[in-house]
Amino acid sequence: MKTPCVAKCKNNEGICSGCHRTMTELTAWHTMSDPEQEQKIAEIQGQQSTHTCNQCGQPAYCEISAGKTTCWCFELTKRDTSGLPPGSCLCRHCLEKLPLL
Repeated sequence: MKTPCVAKCKNNEGICSGCHRTMTELTAWHTMSDPEQEQKIAEIQGQQSTHTCNQCGQPAYCEISAGKTTCWCFELTKRDTSGLPPGSCLCRHCLEKLPLL
């Protein structure tokens, strides 16, 4: 089984500070097929992207931009995005760093 785990696990209000998977992704990991795991790892690591993060300029993945009706970020405790331009979409690393509301 492939995993993006880096053995620095800490639940940061819905996202692991180590591997940047959501808690839902972590709990479902063992039920995902190898191709699904590879796809998720590519999304998390920026190898598969839908846009550039508005904060850091690195590749990022938005499930809504990819055609889904929800996104991984909907699972997280709300962060303070008031300092960002409207419609900003951040990568997992930058969104995790924002203060909670």
